[in-house]
Amino acid sequence: MNFLVIGSAGYIGSILCKHLISLGHSVKGLDNFSTGFRSLTKYGSHFKGDFSNESDLDKILNNNDPFDCVFHLGSFSQVSESVNFPEKYYKNNVAGTITLLSKITEYKIPYLIFSSSAAVYGNPNKLFIDENHDLNPINPYGRTKLMIEKIIEDYCLSYKLKAVALRYFNAAGADSECELGECHEPETHLIPLILKAAFNSKEPMKIYGNDYETKDGTCIRDFIHVEDLVKAHYQAFDLLLNEGIDRFISINLGSGSGHSIIEVINTAKKILNDDEFSISTQFSKRRTGDPDVLVANIALASKLMNWAPQKSLREIIQHAWAWEKVRFFSQKNRL
Repeated sequence: MNFLVIGSAGYIGSILCKHLISLGHSVKGLDNFSTGFRSLTKYGSHFKGDFSNESDLDKILNNNDPFDCVFHLGSFSQVSESVNFPEKYYKNNVAGTITLLSKITEYKIPYLIFSSSAAVYGNPNKLFIDENHDLNPINPYGRTKLMIEKIIEDYCLSYKLKAVALRYFNAAGADSECELGECHEPETHLIPLILKAAFNSKEPMKIYGNDYETKDGTCIRDFIHVEDLVKAHYQAFDLLLNEGIDRFISINLGSGSGHSIIEVINTAKKILNDDEFSISTQFSKRRTGDPDVLVANIALASKLMNWAPQKSLREIIQHAWAWEKVRFFSQKNRL
């Protein structure tokens, strides 16, 4: 098969490229490197370009070996930034995807896998969130993801296109071979922030809130290993290829279980202690809009794709820590 990965220089996109190539497929990547890193483009052939630019898309789509599927992971994804600069998010995420969809249908690419988000649900009204949960995103980022899902569904109804929207919960961890991992500037995700704190003992890890209605007062989140996540992308393609759905469907991707912030930190402390590293923490005021518990119901992914996450929270943190050590010491040696 011949695949195009949009956002191939990003955290998840780069590991997806590696996984698809490990299965024997041909992979090309498109990334504008605004948030991605050239150092992550180790697998497949990669082109600098923007999915919102028709000329860039024509250059990569107009070839003698047509793509069987597009994996669309290209979007801005910082919630706080989306609140401060909504226009940036609507232009890139929504308008850009419309341009991409127009080209996908023009070049008659039959399948699309879209990187969506649990942010489409907003504040949960039940413990385990399934795909039938109310869709009430509470920030521009979540609203762009929901709008894109609806737009893709409309394209699937009007054109010869089939698609799956994968609603990520908290992707975490790194490539287990330490070749690829999480890189964000600035970093906003919990686990890399915890691990980076180990290299800077003067800067405690902030825990936002200890007054949630949970067993230890900190909020509970669903963390899924990035390798489990990317495997689900190919299984979603297989679902489309074998006519497992009619036109379009949205599917949750999470671990199906939750861990509190304190549990995550304590697990990290045990792993780091083996390397004689430590983490200091400091409670801070809880952030507005952070719900007590966000955990995925993954029954639909299990039913339709025969998919289930394999890696534990401990493995997530072990792989993330191995990746952070490689990055830290390689940068230190260059100084």
